[in-house]
Amino acid sequence: MAAKIIDGKAISAAVKEQVRAEIERDKIKAGLAVVIVGDDPASRVYVNNKKKACELCGIQSFEYALPAETEQNQLLELIDTLNADKNVNGILVQLPLPDHFDEKAVIERISPLKDVDAFHESNVGKIMIGNYAFLPCTPAGCMELIHSTGVEVAGKECVVIGRSNIVGKPMAMLLLHENGTVTVCHSKTKNLAEVCRRADILVAAVGRPNFVTADMVKDGAVVIDVGINRLENGKLCGDVKFDEVSEKAAYITPVPGGVGPMTIAMLMKNTLTAARIQNS
Repeated sequence: MAAKIIDGKAISAAVKEQVRAEIERDKIKAGLAVVIVGDDPASRVYVNNKKKACELCGIQSFEYALPAETEQNQLLELIDTLNADKNVNGILVQLPLPDHFDEKAVIERISPLKDVDAFHESNVGKIMIGNYAFLPCTPAGCMELIHSTGVEVAGKECVVIGRSNIVGKPMAMLLLHENGTVTVCHSKTKNLAEVCRRADILVAAVGRPNFVTADMVKDGAVVIDVGINRLENGKLCGDVKFDEVSEKAAYITPVPGGVGPMTIAMLMKNTLTAARIQNS
């Protein structure tokens, strides 16, 4: 039995439509400032997609494109200005930054109330204790995709491969908040395939193309592939070997068209939440 494909494009469109409807209904003014430093082509694509999503949702979009040689203090000054600007509800600094920046210091400079990426230490801490306003966009998007299957997280064995601050760790916390039994795997995990085979819900966020093979997946599992890797032939692929894993899983996300579109949809949702908090 081939797996059902979880359609991230359709689910993200529904989330964006919901944001647009709420903004219209409640006459909310919401603004998102996106700062991009340098000319990384992948970052440029992301920023353009964010702009399009803002337009669709009725969110005002402010873009600040800075040259690669911008100094750290100049960027921090811009963040201070945006923190004070009442028209800006969300601030997003596109990562990665050029090497001469201290990314941690840049993230910490963003007001926690405007940190729609939920990377600020205080927002990360709130996720830990379950008292949060914003969730990091990618893990939040993954949870929406899991919910769309109708599979309940409570009581399930959940395995997350990867322990990054952006995806792996918050993903584990969100599954835990919904009463999943969570294992986080990483490069030092022993018997990785064996651990993964226990998972009713498997989230791959390891950044290695085709890393998860069919022998690592339980029959009937929900498989969420966060990876986006470009192969030598230019094709995109995830962390999961889609063709063979989709023969065993019950539900699986494709790459592209799975988790990717959800990240931007959840960013729109966070921006709306930020506007509500700041305007209340």
